[in-house]
Amino acid sequence: MRKDGLESKLARLACWRGPVTLAPLKGGLTNLSYVADDGREKFVVRCGDDIPVHHVFRDRERAASIAAFEAGLSPEVVYAEPGITVLRFVAGRTFVEDDLAANIGRIVPLLKTCHAEVGRRVLGPVNAFWVFHVIRDYVRLIDADPRYLAVADELERAQVPMPMVFGHHDLLPGNFMDDGKKLWLIDWEYGGFGTAMFDLANLSSNGAFGAAADTALLDTYFDGRVSSDLHRAFDTMKAASALREALWAMVSEVHLKTPGVDYAAHARDYLRRFEELVAR
Repeated sequence: MRKDGLESKLARLACWRGPVTLAPLKGGLTNLSYVADDGREKFVVRCGDDIPVHHVFRDRERAASIAAFEAGLSPEVVYAEPGITVLRFVAGRTFVEDDLAANIGRIVPLLKTCHAEVGRRVLGPVNAFWVFHVIRDYVRLIDADPRYLAVADELERAQVPMPMVFGHHDLLPGNFMDDGKKLWLIDWEYGGFGTAMFDLANLSSNGAFGAAADTALLDTYFDGRVSSDLHRAFDTMKAASALREALWAMVSEVHLKTPGVDYAAHARDYLRRFEELVAR
């Protein structure tokens, strides 16, 4: 749908209580988003269809968002129809990369709540997220370097058994918002059942954590009980997270081509992170 046609459709949504104004919200890598003001309240409108190449299905995203709201992590979903989700607006500052390591003490409680509570509240079909499956799927989808398949096998063998939890799986800086009192976790496209280790490694990879920040993250999450096997599983999962993010960008460059998003630069950045992590 053309952008002007989409905005005309959004202006007529049944949830508004008065004439609505729409302002584009920048920063999304796969969706068009707007801040909507109906004269009484502000909302965020997320627009996007299913993205099967990324295993993204909007009904499951909405179910995860609703469960995350009930767990106190995310804004309330107030309206939804195919391709459109309306959430209450949160006035706050979106994190940048340096904020992740600086806020480990605030982020870990969010992750623990996510892992303990969201899965108990989610309704209907949900995704499973196993990064090594995602890597293999991406490599075959775009005929990427087959070396990544062998690397994924090696990184997967280093994992240790952990309880299944409901994770966010997309802990980019832009998915944290600080309103001055509360830290929010938003955008549940990849929410599903998986391992807590991926969320921890994903946070570290996206924040370019060094050794001290990694130690603080693991000690805080596991209450200081971090074995050498657990630490190795984290290190290898961190490399897998960076590789998955690079391949995600490569797939997006081929299949999405969202205006204004430089997927090639994103892929180069995360391939560099991946190669540095593997070299260790």
